[in-house]
Amino acid sequence: MRHLLLLLTAVGLLCTPRQVHAQTVPDTYIQEGLTNNLVLQEKRIALDQSLLALRSAKSLFLPTTWLEGQYTLAQGGRSIDIPVGDLLNPVYQTLNQLTNSHKFPQISNVSEQFLPNNFYDVRVKTTLPIINPDLRFNRAIRQQQTQLAQYEIDAYRRELVKEIKVAYYSLLQASKAVVIYQNAMEVVQENLRVNQALQRNGKNLPAYISRSESEVQQVESQLQQASNNVQNAQAYFNFLLNKPLTDHVDILQEETDLVMPALLESDVKGREELQSLKLAAGINTLVDRMNRSYRTPRLNGFVDLASQGFDFKVNNKSLFYLAGVQVKVPIFTGQRNQIRIEQSGLEGKAIGLQKKNTEQQLELSAMVSRNNAVSAYNSYLASQKQLQASQQYFRLVDKGYREGINSFIEFLDARTSLTNAQLQTNIQHYKVLAALADFERQTASYNFK
Repeated sequence: MRHLLLLLTAVGLLCTPRQVHAQTVPDTYIQEGLTNNLVLQEKRIALDQSLLALRSAKSLFLPTTWLEGQYTLAQGGRSIDIPVGDLLNPVYQTLNQLTNSHKFPQISNVSEQFLPNNFYDVRVKTTLPIINPDLRFNRAIRQQQTQLAQYEIDAYRRELVKEIKVAYYSLLQASKAVVIYQNAMEVVQENLRVNQALQRNGKNLPAYISRSESEVQQVESQLQQASNNVQNAQAYFNFLLNKPLTDHVDILQEETDLVMPALLESDVKGREELQSLKLAAGINTLVDRMNRSYRTPRLNGFVDLASQGFDFKVNNKSLFYLAGVQVKVPIFTGQRNQIRIEQSGLEGKAIGLQKKNTEQQLELSAMVSRNNAVSAYNSYLASQKQLQASQQYFRLVDKGYREGINSFIEFLDARTSLTNAQLQTNIQHYKVLAALADFERQTASYNFK
């Protein structure tokens, strides 16, 4: 059934004319929207955050150096008694007797407290990871996440371009509707003047005057509503561009016909959503590999350049360095690592299913969008034929009414039919352009400059 629908759509496109009277959106407005839109600015901040996270992940491979110092004052606490006097005084006494002198005085026992008093310890500490697979996987994951943020920005940019185009077409449609109602106003006002002149000459009924005045009031109301639609469309368009809602919008004159492709290809492989899911699968693979690397020992090196002593003295005895390595090998973790591995495996399966489902949804959306474009174009062609018939019919009835051949009711019916045909053609005209903008979005075919 799906292939049959594709074939029928292709045949329908091949059999229809290939020209659509188009109005292009000025590139300046699209560029303003891509630069100034608030949501897009917010997403760019998220990208900047991802870039900073990547820089942080890369910096973990570099040595870490910092200054660390402390100074302590202490009194009391545990102490150790050292019997220096008891050990040396007998020796000193014997030496004094042998030398018949007092060169060796008696000394007292010493009691040294454990807590250092008036003691400083200043170190310049440096650590460096030697073996740590987590750092390598973390850097790769951050790189993928940065690209993921970029894809999210690109996806919103495409959506914003479509919204800007559709909003611009809505503004053009509303503006043209105002012109149509203004032309209708001239017709009904002229009709009112004709009926008033005929009544003054005794050739018309008062009811015709009342009906003509009612027609004028009705068109005035429609014209006012159309003017409000222009203001609303202008406000929304400026909102997308992050500009004051009442800013003037340049409406370009209609350009040459747009050549519509003979066969629209609904290829969705370029959609950022699919690229994001591919990246998500890659990130999950990295997470799984990181979880499986838990058996690899973590090895770090460290170096301390330091000085410590009492009374802030710095000399050869206070200066020292301390270097070494630290190793960490997991022995038992309660199977937490195995659970993480199973979780990443299930997450990978879920991402695969999500990718397949998203791809089918995008293909469906592209097919529907293409069919809508074809349907809108065919409706536009039909509305053009209806407009031509209404214009011809109105000219005949208007001439006949002025000559007294056609009735007033026929004139009103012809005028209403003409206005409705003009409005319908206007609507279908911009429906085609909006449908093409949507198809451009669904197939990610807009080329960013």
